[in-house]
Amino acid sequence: MNAFTDDERSALVRVSVEKWDADRRVVCEDDVAEEIPVALEYNGISHAVMMASPYDLEDFALGFSLSEGILNDRSELYDCEVISSCDGIQVQMQIATERFVTLKDKRRNLTGRTGCGLCGAETLEQAIRHPGVTVGTIRFSAEQIHAGMKTMRSMQRLQKYTGATHAAAWMNADGSVELVREDVGRHNALDKLIGAMSKKRLDFSTGAALITSRASYEMVQKSATMGVSFLAAISAPTSLAIRLAEEANVTLIGFVRDQSHVVYAQSHRLIRDGLK
Repeated sequence: MNAFTDDERSALVRVSVEKWDADRRVVCEDDVAEEIPVALEYNGISHAVMMASPYDLEDFALGFSLSEGILNDRSELYDCEVISSCDGIQVQMQIATERFVTLKDKRRNLTGRTGCGLCGAETLEQAIRHPGVTVGTIRFSAEQIHAGMKTMRSMQRLQKYTGATHAAAWMNADGSVELVREDVGRHNALDKLIGAMSKKRLDFSTGAALITSRASYEMVQKSATMGVSFLAAISAPTSLAIRLAEEANVTLIGFVRDQSHVVYAQSHRLIRDGLK
């Protein structure tokens, strides 16, 4: 625990548990992941309430705002303040007037479950958004993808203690993993990564996003919206995610294991050296 930052420590809760092993019972303390409601407010108006891990919330707020199309650029976010209360956390943002007017025109209530990306959409048109076609030409080998996933797992500090968090990571063109963000919600972890990358002004077209969850429609949609052209997941994609990846020119890989993976869309970005 001493190695954790104050922010990371806020995402852990110490509880008393009973551990059973065959016929032996041990009462001890354990660390579990904190999950609390986080309200995202724009210019004084609450827009979304998400269940999330209570740290890296400025990254989360910026990433959510960008991946959901509320903001077009980080420069449109003028101020961001994280305020804790007894009921949860408020993230109060001040955004450009023109973006706030647009938001009010298409406002929807996203209050829902852990990182639920579609809760509260009022029409089918709102539920399925089609981002533009990505233009990234980055390519990776199987070895780089597998090594990147292994590195990401080794950098999941909260997961090691709790077994309850997802991660999203950014892999550079040389295969190095630059950023990792964790959260109890898979969408939240990706939004945190997007926010952190935007703060650092990283180019979304020059690397790959790695995720420890399934590749649902929302994960592909958020990635494509930001211009990410390469997405690799530990688990499977959904059919809608595959269709969107094909439409948006996103290379989509699932079931990434130590020596294997499955390519579901846009395989041209995979380096095939040594393959028959």
